[in-house]
Amino acid sequence: MGAGTQNSLKMVRLLLLYTFSIFVHGYNAQLTSHPNIDEKSLNHQFLFPKAKSLVLPNPSDYFSSQLLSTPLPTNSFFQNFALKNGDQPEYIQPYLIRSANSSFSLSYPSQNITSALIEQIFRADLTISASKNLNPKQRHVISSYSDLSVTLDLPSSNLRFFLVRGSPYLTFAVNGHTSISISTVHPIRKLSCDSSFTKYTIRLRNHQTWILYASSPIYLTHNVSTIKSGGFSGVIRIALLANSDSPFEKILDQYSSGYPVSGSATLRSFGIKYNWDVMGNGKLLMLAHPLHRRLLSKADSSVTVLEDFKYRSMDGELVGVIGDTWELETESIPVSWHSVKGLNKKSIPEIIRALGKDVKTLNASNISTTSSYFYGKLIARAARLALISEEVSYPKIMPVVVQYLKDTIEPWLNGTFGANGFLYDRKWGGLVTKQGINDTTADFGFGIYNDHHFHLGYFVYAISVLTKFDPAWGKQYKNQAYSLVEDYTNLGPKENKYYTRLRCFDLWKLHSWAAGLNEFPFGRNQESTSEAINAYYSAALMGSAFGDADLASIGSTLTAFEIQSAQTWWHVKGDNKIYAPSFVKKNKVVGILWSRKRDSILWFAPSERKDIRLGIQVLPLLPITEVVFSDTAFVKELVKWALTSVPKNRTEEGWKGFVYALEAIYRKKQALKKVKDLSSHDDGNSLSNLLWWIYSRK
Repeated sequence: MGAGTQNSLKMVRLLLLYTFSIFVHGYNAQLTSHPNIDEKSLNHQFLFPKAKSLVLPNPSDYFSSQLLSTPLPTNSFFQNFALKNGDQPEYIQPYLIRSANSSFSLSYPSQNITSALIEQIFRADLTISASKNLNPKQRHVISSYSDLSVTLDLPSSNLRFFLVRGSPYLTFAVNGHTSISISTVHPIRKLSCDSSFTKYTIRLRNHQTWILYASSPIYLTHNVSTIKSGGFSGVIRIALLANSDSPFEKILDQYSSGYPVSGSATLRSFGIKYNWDVMGNGKLLMLAHPLHRRLLSKADSSVTVLEDFKYRSMDGELVGVIGDTWELETESIPVSWHSVKGLNKKSIPEIIRALGKDVKTLNASNISTTSSYFYGKLIARAARLALISEEVSYPKIMPVVVQYLKDTIEPWLNGTFGANGFLYDRKWGGLVTKQGINDTTADFGFGIYNDHHFHLGYFVYAISVLTKFDPAWGKQYKNQAYSLVEDYTNLGPKENKYYTRLRCFDLWKLHSWAAGLNEFPFGRNQESTSEAINAYYSAALMGSAFGDADLASIGSTLTAFEIQSAQTWWHVKGDNKIYAPSFVKKNKVVGILWSRKRDSILWFAPSERKDIRLGIQVLPLLPITEVVFSDTAFVKELVKWALTSVPKNRTEEGWKGFVYALEAIYRKKQALKKVKDLSSHDDGNSLSNLLWWIYSRK
C-alpha cells in the first residue's frame, strides 16, 4: 500500500539452479500455548528498542485472552474482524462474511463489473443470530485462528462459527439448547424439510436456494423474511446450491457430515501441504481456486477433483476437491546474484562507464529522505552497483560502494539514525518505526504494519549484498539482520517467538497482502507484486550470504509462489478467463488487487497512467524479473498497451525506463536506444542497471 511513489525498474531471469536439500516445516498458526513475552526472555535474542505506539489498535478488543501472549497477525485474511467495530465483511471463499451486533451475515456476492474495476456487492442473504439475546450489542471474540481458518464466538448467543477458507458450507456450533433466528433481505419463497428434520431447503425470492444441514433434528418455522427454531444444541451447516442440477445437491448431501474446524499449511521446498482438522463423519469437501488447481500435485492420490462442482469467486472458478490433505507443488526457481546467461562481452566497457558515473552519485551525507521506504530503495540501488561491478569484473569501485553501504545501513541497525529507526512493538509483536509510532501515515503506515515486506525487503537486499562482500561485517550485524528478515518470513513461535507467522504472506491465496492494521471495506490489498517478490528473493539471498539453507529455501519458495500469483491474478493476458471480458479488454495488469475488488487505479496514479501501473509491477529490476516476465508473448501485449500512455515530456523519465526494459526482452536494439536517450532514471535504479539488464538479453 503506497509503496510506489516515484521510482525504479524490473528484474532478470536466473537459471543457475539453486538447489536446497533442507525442507522447511510449517507451523499451525493457532498460537495458544507459548510463553509470555517478558523482559527476561527478550534478552535471549536481539530485538530493537521497545516501542510505545500511540496509534496502534488494542488487540484485546477482539482476540481471546489466551491468544494475547503471542505475536498476532497484522495482515491476515480476517483482519477486519479485529479492527475498529469489527463489522466490515471479509471474503472467506466462496462467501462474504460479516459479524455485527451478535449476528452473523452470509452473502454469496454478485459483482459490479466495469472496464475499470470489478468489485463484490455484499447483501445479507442470510443473517444468523440467537432468538433471545440478553446482550445483543456484544462483539464477537476470535477464539482461535490458523493458516486457513478463524473461529469466531458470539458469547452471548451461544454460537461458534468455524470459518474455513474454501468450504462450500458455513459451519457453526450451537450450545445451550439455544433458539436461533435466520433472517434474510430477500423474501422467503419456500421452506421445506426432509423426513428426518435434519435437512431444510430455503428458497428465496432472488432465486437463491440454500440448504441447511443439522447434526440432529431441528424444527424450523418461518414468515416472509425470518426462519426460527426451537431450542437446539449441535452443529449446523448451510450451503448455497450454486447449481440446481440434481448431482450438485447430491454432492452437498453426501459430504455434509464431515466438517473442518481449522486448517494448517506446512511449507516445504517449493511446495505446501494443506491439512484440515475434520470432525463429524465422512470425507471432506472443499473448493480450490485456479492456482490451487494448477499446483495440486498430479501424484497426490489422496484427493479427488470434482470438475463440474463449481462456485464463482472474485479469483476465478472454485472447483470441488475431496480430501482432508492437499499437496501443492510449484516449479523450482533459480535464485542468483547475477544474470544467468551472462553479458555480451562487447557491452562491458559501456556498463563500466555507466557504473563509474553512478558510483560518483553515492554520498551518504547527502541523503535527505528519512522514510524507511525511500531510504531502503536508495541502499538497494547502491547494492545493485556492487553486484554489477562484480559481474563485469570491475573491482575498482567496490570499496566505495561497500563503504557507502556500511555508512547508510549501520545507523538503522545500531539505532543512531536519529530521524527514524526500527523499534519493536510488543502489543502485536513486530517492527515499527520511530516516525510510525505517532503517525499512521508516516513511512506509508509502516507503524501500523503496512508494507513491511516492501520496506524491509530493500534493507534485506542491501544487507545481503554487503554481507556477501564483507562477511565479517555480516557476522557483526547478523542478529539485527535476522530481526529484519524474520519480521516477515518467520514461520512461527517455534522459530522466533517475537514475530507472527509469515506476516504478509497468505498461505491460501499464495501471495502477500500489504495493508496492515487498516480497516477496509474491500479487505486486504496489495499493489506491487514485484516488490513483494523482491522481499522473498532478498530473503533467499540473505540465506545464501549467511550460509543458511533454511532461510534460502523459505525465501526461494515464497518467491516462487508470489510469482505464480502475480502471473495468475495481476497479469491480465488476452485469453484471461478469470476476469470479465470488459475488464480484460482494457487492462493488462491490475493496479490494486483487493480481497474482494480488482482496481485499475494505483494509490498514487490514475488508471490512465499505464506506464506507471506497469512499472509498479516491475520494480526493482533484478535477475528474478526475467522469471516474472517469462512469457514473451504477454510481454509484447503489455509493452504495446503501456507505450500508449508514456508521456512525451521528460518530467517522468524513471517510469519510462520500466516499459523500455520489458521491451528489451523481445526488441533489444530499440529499447537500448530509448534507455540511452533518457535524461534521468528512477531513484530505485540506475543507468548501469538498465544497461546490465538489456545487455543480458540473448
